[in-house]
Amino acid sequence: MAENNPSTKKKLNIDLPEELSAGIYSNLAVITHSPVEFVVDFAQVMPGMNQAQVRSRIILAPHHAKRLLQALNENVQRFEQQQGPIQPPKGNQDPALPLTFSGPQGEA
Repeated sequence: MAENNPSTKKKLNIDLPEELSAGIYSNLAVITHSPVEFVVDFAQVMPGMNQAQVRSRIILAPHHAKRLLQALNENVQRFEQQQGPIQPPKGNQDPALPLTFSGPQGEA
């Protein structure tokens, strides 16, 4: 069948503006949803701080959220095949919280 032939699939060109190419670091994601959308806030928690700052917000339709979940799962599997298993944080770190930063804690 022609629709299964990879050479007949349409290609999508993706433009990555230079101001976005460096990316944004996030060590915390907060996910909420309503009946019509998923909202993913990517935040950054700094050492010794009790407040996270949202760096980026992505809003997805439910079917796109499910496709993102599947794509992440496939990519984690490929990563682990190449690099080995991803290890969870060591110690009594709450897996719902971002990784604990090591080193001395500053005092003001």
